Amino acid sequence: MQVEKFYYDNKIVKMFAYATILWGVVGMMAGLLAAVQIYLPGANMNFAPTTFGRLRPVHTNAVIFAFVGNGIFMGVYYSLQRLCKARMFNDTLSKIHFWGWQSIIVVGALTLLAGYTTGKEYAELEWPVDIAITVIWVLFGINIFGTIIKRRESHLYVAIWFYIATWVTVAMLHIVNSFEIPVTFMKSYSWYAGVQDALVQWWYGHNAVAFFLTTPYLGLMYYFLPKAANRPVYSYRLSIIHFWALIFMYIWAGPHHLLYTALPDWAQSLGVVFSVMLIAPSWGGMLNGLFTLRGAWDKVREEPVLKFLVVAVTCYGMATFEGPLLSLKNVNGIAHYTDWIVAHVHVGALGWNGFLTFGVLYWLIPRIFATNLYSKKLANTHFWLGTLGIVLYAVPLYWAGFMQSMMWKTFTPEGQLKYQFLETVTSILPMYVARSVGGAFYLAGVFVMVYNIYRTVKSGKLVANEAAEAAPLPKVLEVHGKQHWHRWIERRPVQMLVFSLIAVAIGGVLEMVPTFLVKSNVPTITAVKPYTPLELHGRDLYIKEGCYTCHSQMIRPFRDEVARYGEYSKAGEFVYDHPFQWGSKRTGPDLARIGGKYPDSWHYNHMLDPRIMSPGSIMPSYSWMLDNKVDTASTGAKIRAMQTLGVPYPAGYDKQANADLLVQGNKIKASLKKDKLNASSTSEIVALIAYLQRVGTDIKAQTKEETASLK
Repeated sequence: MQVEKFYYDNKIVKMFAYATILWGVVGMMAGLLAAVQIYLPGANMNFAPTTFGRLRPVHTNAVIFAFVGNGIFMGVYYSLQRLCKARMFNDTLSKIHFWGWQSIIVVGALTLLAGYTTGKEYAELEWPVDIAITVIWVLFGINIFGTIIKRRESHLYVAIWFYIATWVTVAMLHIVNSFEIPVTFMKSYSWYAGVQDALVQWWYGHNAVAFFLTTPYLGLMYYFLPKAANRPVYSYRLSIIHFWALIFMYIWAGPHHLLYTALPDWAQSLGVVFSVMLIAPSWGGMLNGLFTLRGAWDKVREEPVLKFLVVAVTCYGMATFEGPLLSLKNVNGIAHYTDWIVAHVHVGALGWNGFLTFGVLYWLIPRIFATNLYSKKLANTHFWLGTLGIVLYAVPLYWAGFMQSMMWKTFTPEGQLKYQFLETVTSILPMYVARSVGGAFYLAGVFVMVYNIYRTVKSGKLVANEAAEAAPLPKVLEVHGKQHWHRWIERRPVQMLVFSLIAVAIGGVLEMVPTFLVKSNVPTITAVKPYTPLELHGRDLYIKEGCYTCHSQMIRPFRDEVARYGEYSKAGEFVYDHPFQWGSKRTGPDLARIGGKYPDSWHYNHMLDPRIMSPGSIMPSYSWMLDNKVDTASTGAKIRAMQTLGVPYPAGYDKQANADLLVQGNKIKASLKKDKLNASSTSEIVALIAYLQRVGTDIKAQTKEETASLK
């Protein structure tokens, strides 16, 4: 058979590698600043774009979609060409993909810093950016499948299975979670509300971790670990079980982020069951990776690339054991809303994603530049700085998480809560300091890597078009002898795509459809009314400033939470919340019953300088809200959007809304004036006060109605 000559495109791999390094540095620096802001409020700089509430989503998006995202594309573009023995389908598509993705990252960061956010975890980018992400992701898929279809290898190697499942699942997750109704050019409301929005969000959020931070990196592991060790994958059969079991089970596990909340119990239980079952395929993959190194452990001690990969796979195993552990209700009751969760997430992010990316970079860069790594000693230095950084980051946060939970739940012998919430914050500040030290060590290691790779690149020359040759794939594939049944699927990439989509869609459909269609899952509460126009503006400001990153609005049915915050939360309370605001971390106290708890002047002074009202508070100041005005020109559009979403405002209310806004604003203005505080009736601070004074009051009204009926 005639052999064909062709060339691998290393230029696109280099571009994604450079972007990975750049955004890794940027994202981690943002994370370190956010870590310092937690215990040093002055680090917020009293400047809106640099406050923790706006910086935190910049950090998470930069690390997930910029650093890890570019790392995925770097590894996929390098490995897919070699596994398929074919150049990427279209060089122009590759370039559009690269520059399109970098543009999304830049626009995303700038808009988040400017306060344009949907307020949905890991999906904060507004609707125009969501559309751009969809377009670029589709182009990426065309490039992938075009390459696979023109391949010169009959079977699809295991890494490609994970690439296919990643592409189709991320597309599904992004499209479903991003259903939103535009209000203005950079403002939208989630199509879903309350309980349904929470379920969709964590179906997306958990599986963004699963199918953006895990499955593509498992594909990279299956390619680069055997290459670096010069050993075959330990078990083909284990690879098959790992792949299909993982993608089928992962999609069900999202509800374990919502245990003890207003989500229906049956959905919570499904999330727990599938989370526990996930241990098996996850550890199957980890063991398949580690056993691949059998007979190569002497090489591990010598090669920094393998050190990074081994620790990465080990951290994957640790995180995928801890995740199911945290889904058990008795453990989740301790860990949720505490820093334990932050530690857990970062063991995966820093260890699994970070270290595997570093290992791939150290292996790949010398090869595409036809040279040797500049310094193994520096790579080893990076390894130990990074490892020490992970330990110093995670251990203090585990400690802090246990302390938080125990202090929250402690009662005096007389039956009173022993600690005020602020005491639980100030007691763990030393652990926050230690966490930032760990982050600094990890970042220092990254800077060592940057220098090492810079010197490596300088010593070589990019092989932009790497020559290769292989026989073309026969038009009719012949099968000789008895083969494993899975080979039939591997020869058919379109079937692999369809089967993967079916496997990942089943769980989402069976969890979400009943929640949306069965009314008993979200019982109505007659006292719950739509937000007034001023309260709606205030809620949008609450989301804009990222208040949800530190405060929850979900009181679980625990003795300590009911004693501290009030009546536990009901599903019917949130039917007009687009998006929901249940939160995932309590750096500050829960706000589900904050309405009417303090006078208007307290909120005014608290936003001006939190330490005036709460000495020792670590909350940043929001002094600019005293002067900034709400955009009353958008009020009508907001009301119309909410009406489209089913919120029962009267017909034509959009024309009356601003008049009602002024009436309510003037009442708050007069209330503040009694305490010698001046504010415009349309100022942001007045709108925020209106919202905060409303939160939780509907359920209080319902309780009063029930009490009256009993009498």
